[in-house]
Amino acid sequence: MDRPSRGWDEPIHDVSGFMFDVDGTLILSDRSLGGYRLLPGAVETLTELRARGIPFVALTNGSAYPPAEQAAKLRKLGLPIEDDAMLTPSSVAADIMTRHGIKSVLLLGQPGVGHSLEEVGIELRAIDDPQADHADAVYIGWHPDYGSKDIEAACRAIWNGAKLYVASNVPFFASSGGKAPGYSFAITAAVRALTKAPMILTGKPSLDALRFIARKLEMPMSRIGVVGDDPLVEMIMARRGGAIGFGVTTGTTSAEEWAAQPKSRRPHRILGGIGELLSIASVS
Repeated sequence: MDRPSRGWDEPIHDVSGFMFDVDGTLILSDRSLGGYRLLPGAVETLTELRARGIPFVALTNGSAYPPAEQAAKLRKLGLPIEDDAMLTPSSVAADIMTRHGIKSVLLLGQPGVGHSLEEVGIELRAIDDPQADHADAVYIGWHPDYGSKDIEAACRAIWNGAKLYVASNVPFFASSGGKAPGYSFAITAAVRALTKAPMILTGKPSLDALRFIARKLEMPMSRIGVVGDDPLVEMIMARRGGAIGFGVTTGTTSAEEWAAQPKSRRPHRILGGIGELLSIASVS
């Protein structure tokens, strides 16, 4: 395991709660998202936080499973994550779309991608739905079986006025087999190349996601410790929102790679393992 470089660590103020990334921070999944391996210190750290009464949530950029189903999978590994503490980009999307007045969505993704939208009463339309072209929005999530018909349907809806929402726009994530592709990144690139549509991002590093977390934890963004493995995802979000960033070396980024990041993508602290978190974070 890489050891952290302490030479550039920044002063940090008290942290009142935490947001944890999942893949590369708490676990490593296989490329099919069907199997999980715990990372060292994950269970012990979350268990101690819960014992101290320190609130936390887990936010994955993965959208394949409904939050409650994902939480149950993680609890089987021993991670003490309750259903309401498990968040996905679709959790954020449901909140944003409700506030934006979205009533119908053309869904590009597996069934679990749209679960949170259905829970708030948003109508989901498939690409073969006669009304797909006239949905209020297109939502792109985890969709490994996508094809040209998906891209065509999304373009038609957008040309007819639909807004484009995207769960995750990162090209890869950490898995037990190394870097795994982010399919929504590829789909979004194709759709935007054809439509020039602006993108409303619901997952990390969206500030909408961090604001959603702050409301969930009932604290300002500046008091949240954001723990993750990706400088382009968790650390950009932390820096933009004024949160405190903790970068782990168990996923996509080594200690040396963290140290080479510009300040806009740099954590306030590098963790050689998540188990170091409580010893260096002043929690109040």
